Amino acid sequence: MRRVVREALDPQTAEARARRQADADRDGEVGACGVAARWKAARQTNDLLAVHAVLKRMAGPRERCMYCLDSHATDIEHFWPKAPYPERMFVWLNLLLSCAECGRFKGERFPLDGRAPLLVDPTVEDPWQFLDFEPRTGIVMARYDDVAGQQEPKGVATVDLLQLNQREALSHGYLRTYSRLRAAVEGSLTTGVLDASRLLHGLRAADDHGLLGWCFSERGAQEAPFKDLRARHRQVWDHCVNEIARG
Repeated sequence: MRRVVREALDPQTAEARARRQADADRDGEVGACGVAARWKAARQTNDLLAVHAVLKRMAGPRERCMYCLDSHATDIEHFWPKAPYPERMFVWLNLLLSCAECGRFKGERFPLDGRAPLLVDPTVEDPWQFLDFEPRTGIVMARYDDVAGQQEPKGVATVDLLQLNQREALSHGYLRTYSRLRAAVEGSLTTGVLDASRLLHGLRAADDHGLLGWCFSERGAQEAPFKDLRARHRQVWDHCVNEIARG
């Protein structure tokens, strides 16, 4: 997972989406919302096609799933599932882009801690605050909170819901990306003076799975060659950390 920067919709698309939600809310009050049929009918309209286009742009040049980042994203995903939460069906902040596999695993399941979602929303929070990466196996798992003495609950729920630790192809993809990132840093360390901006540009081009957020965290900094970069070129390291945090 990586942090996704949410773009704003153009006024015309935003207004059309708001009208659709108002209509759904009104019909829902009399028990006639018809979530599945309503969404199917709206899906090929100009305003939903425009929403889809913005989401694809947010997902990056390869239009990867905003949850697993290993597969091509195929359709609009409702973070809060539309059937149990029809009041969020057309809400822009509730719409993501996901692959068919993540969509199938998630379905209408949506664990809550009280009223707060336990699934990580990549457009709202840094996923690596709740997730961890095992660099020898490529497995994504819940992050362990040393202070609380337990795994992060949001990490546990997200990994379980999307089966991030059980998808072999996904782990292989993460390992390939991690290998490219390591090679880029190792290559830079063999040069004289590092250009921080050039290094970061190359790393971002190689990062298909949002791993830079992990590599430049305290956890990733324990692994070579990232620990060497931080020890030998602290200004470059700090520049990368700050820029990655900005998204």
